[in-house]
Amino acid sequence: MKEQEELIAKINELAHKSKNGGLTPEEAHQQGVLRKKYLENFRASFRSQIEMMKVYDKEGKEVTPNKVKEIQRKKGLRDD
Repeated sequence: MKEQEELIAKINELAHKSKNGGLTPEEAHQQGVLRKKYLENFRASFRSQIEMMKVYDKEGKEVTPNKVKEIQRKKGLRDD
């Protein structure tokens, strides 16, 4: 989590610098790389949350999508 916070801080620092006076070509490249890394981390975290989720309807019946169930079975998270 600390890595993600540091990543966001550096992205924000470069964004402020960009708005106030511009970035050097190296800083612009670094900004792109950092943004890409942030999105990769975000997507991996989000995917993990979705893969761990079970969905239930109002009657208490599980209605988790089959695609998610299959992923959970492959990861050993389900035994049905």
